[in-house]
Amino acid sequence: MPLTNSQYQTLMRQYEAKQLKNAQLLQQRKQDAYRRSPRLKALEQKISAISVSRAKSMLDGDASSLSLLRKELQQLFEEKKKLLNELGYPADYFNPPYQCPDCKDTGYIGTQKCHCFLQAAIDLVYPQSNLRRILQEENFQTFSMDYYSSKEINHTTGLSSLDCAKQAVASCRQFIRDFDTAFGNLLLYGDTGIGKTFLSHCVAKELLDSGHSVIYFTAFELFRIFEHTTLGKENGVDADDQNLFNCDLLIIDDLGTELSNSFTSSQMFLCLNERILRQKSTIISTNLNIPQLAETYSERTFSRITSHYTMLKMFGQDIRILKKLHATLS
Repeated sequence: MPLTNSQYQTLMRQYEAKQLKNAQLLQQRKQDAYRRSPRLKALEQKISAISVSRAKSMLDGDASSLSLLRKELQQLFEEKKKLLNELGYPADYFNPPYQCPDCKDTGYIGTQKCHCFLQAAIDLVYPQSNLRRILQEENFQTFSMDYYSSKEINHTTGLSSLDCAKQAVASCRQFIRDFDTAFGNLLLYGDTGIGKTFLSHCVAKELLDSGHSVIYFTAFELFRIFEHTTLGKENGVDADDQNLFNCDLLIIDDLGTELSNSFTSSQMFLCLNERILRQKSTIISTNLNIPQLAETYSERTFSRITSHYTMLKMFGQDIRILKKLHATLS
């Protein structure tokens, strides 16, 4: 969704606040370090002076002077690094602690909006139910195989609940590794409460951490947005919701819990088809089985899913119930 002037100014004020905070923190670091070592301050001043002289030599084309200045700078940097180490500071202690090193917390790389700006815009326009807080709790580091049984067997495939969970995790990790080089989509389906949403959160965190834009919605929330736009009109996609089609990853959770009708079916096809055409990845989680998916949504939608999605079946006991039982027993 395009930002209003007010929303754009809100984001730019946030970036300005980050820059001010970085500058203040850096200034405090330098003051503390200089207090402990006056030599460090002298080194910084000398490095600054020589850098100016080096720039002037480059403009004048003075190659011999440039070589000497480069050598002197290298020696000063080595001394500075050694001194910082002796004081117990890392070598990059005087570098600004940017939240986004790519744009240096400006929101722009050259004239182009940075990936962090695009995600910030998404988070502003589409409040995502405290997704970032949830991802601190639900990620690959906290995902546990302890709740999946090696004795509970799917007699159709011969795989256990544990086998299926391991395969799903491996496929999700491969999806992340290939994300920038190979277009792909995932369908996580199976019983209620077996970790499908948790696993989609794991993928979301990894991709957000690597600078990709992610939008997460339950199916109910997504279709509610569709109801307030003109996405269903025959003249095509409404400009107000381009983020839904252009974000790097769209996660649609709990597909099938919404009230299903011809509207939701047509919007589902439009959403999935548009993202496939734009080569933008989608993860869908659903409690529906494959025949139910085919019955609930249009044949065209089901065809897109079977043709373009890696389908990962998970089954087992409801993990939320198992956790409650474990908490009661302990």
